[in-house]
Amino acid sequence: MIKRILTINFGGLGDEILFLPALISLKKEYPNAKITLALESRSKSIQQLTDIIDDVILVDIKGKNRYFEIFNLITKAIFGNYQMVVSSGGSPLISIIEFLTFIPKRYGYDTGWLSRKLLTKAIPLNKNQYAGKMYHDLVSAVTDVKTELPQISIKPEEKQQNTVLIHPGVSLMSKQKGCIKSITSKEWAELIDRLSAYGKRVILAGGPDDEECIKEIIEYSKTKNFENYYGKTKNLADLAKLISTSEKFVCSDSAPLHIAVAMGVKTYPFFGSTDDKKLVPQNNMVVPLKAHDNCPLKPCLWERRMTSCEELSCLKYDFSEVARIICEE
Repeated sequence: MIKRILTINFGGLGDEILFLPALISLKKEYPNAKITLALESRSKSIQQLTDIIDDVILVDIKGKNRYFEIFNLITKAIFGNYQMVVSSGGSPLISIIEFLTFIPKRYGYDTGWLSRKLLTKAIPLNKNQYAGKMYHDLVSAVTDVKTELPQISIKPEEKQQNTVLIHPGVSLMSKQKGCIKSITSKEWAELIDRLSAYGKRVILAGGPDDEECIKEIIEYSKTKNFENYYGKTKNLADLAKLISTSEKFVCSDSAPLHIAVAMGVKTYPFFGSTDDKKLVPQNNMVVPLKAHDNCPLKPCLWERRMTSCEELSCLKYDFSEVARIICEE
């Protein structure tokens, strides 16, 4: 009988939200099982959004003591009395980690002959699909339950008509790595002014890492015709509730995008060098905003390069057109 399941998924908060469909399907298949998620410390706030995770193990997988962290994870797994482990990750190291836990049922991606030898089932890794489905493939060997989209445990609040919520933030780590995935503060201000001209009630929000960006947007805005909610959302649960009240949500390629998908809010995310087909579900609730730059390398970030190029032609927009799309479609 499956009473305890260890799941492993290293990445940012967005990755953990996209991993939720797999966890939800596991919980539906094994309703009495407790689910532990091993993840990076930077993503531990996922617990604010869901009650599907019973416990977490924090692993500093990218730190200088990463091998000690892996050893610590394996030790906790050995003594955790787990009957099943499910792990994402395209590295052959993942299958070795799973094997060393001595957990009877082990599932991960097929990374070669070693994974097929060490795992109970090595799952084909298909990166050319929505990431939520890619992660969900990991549990296809143990359940027929299908969970298409992330679901969170935050109850939606009453929707405010004619509102457009703006969240310009991206993760601090992506900035530090030189991965530019958002328009400039001045351009956000221009978009806000154009949305206001359409008669929209514009609300501006952001997280702790967005303070400088928010200040610049306020400075650059010519009309100042928006409500500043920066600092009013104290955590992710507050942000999810605020998103749920909005008629439309505009953001970057970042974790708030995936929260909006989970809340079922009409969302307009800016996409430049990353692949929208892998990061948003293909439905009419999400309208990716993409520049008409005709760059032959796009999407390139993560596909062909690990940092953004200097030209950033993929983030050059006609904001009169962007505002029209948001307001009229």
